[in-house]
Amino acid sequence: MRNKLILLAMILISFFLQCTLMKGIAIGSVSPNLLVVLCVSMGLMLGKAPGLFIGFFTGLLVDLFYGYYPGVHAVIYMYLGFGSGFFYKVCYDDDIKVPMLLAVAGDFIYNFLIYIFFFLLQGNTNFFFYLRRIILPEIIYTLILTALCYRLFYHVIHRFLRIKYKESDSLWFTK
Repeated sequence: MRNKLILLAMILISFFLQCTLMKGIAIGSVSPNLLVVLCVSMGLMLGKAPGLFIGFFTGLLVDLFYGYYPGVHAVIYMYLGFGSGFFYKVCYDDDIKVPMLLAVAGDFIYNFLIYIFFFLLQGNTNFFFYLRRIILPEIIYTLILTALCYRLFYHVIHRFLRIKYKESDSLWFTK
């Protein structure tokens, strides 16, 4: 129960920081995506199932407060957390290169899917304008934010979560 509360607190704090602080440091209405960093980091540190659940609840918060179509952000963040969970056994938690690459890939995938669901399906076909004005600056911001926040997430997970997760364990059935 303690582990779930710590992860819920991390999700809520990241969401509130994304809604307040990250919007305050936006340049040209583009801000770093802390929620992508959270989903990628948790999937990388805890595995597929915890990354999936954390991504789903993070996306559900975004859908509840800002979503036009219910479930779009929940599915995107869920797959980002699950996809980064594939690298759970491959890399070391304290190495920063793999999380930075996964955050860049995750942010590109997130923005590409947002472009498809919210712009392309409404008839806006100028992808290169969206790539140049939104995707690339947000990727750079998210890369810098990953370098700053991944170590913080790493220390919170390894200090406050006492159990060691295996890939087959589910986050929600731990004792």
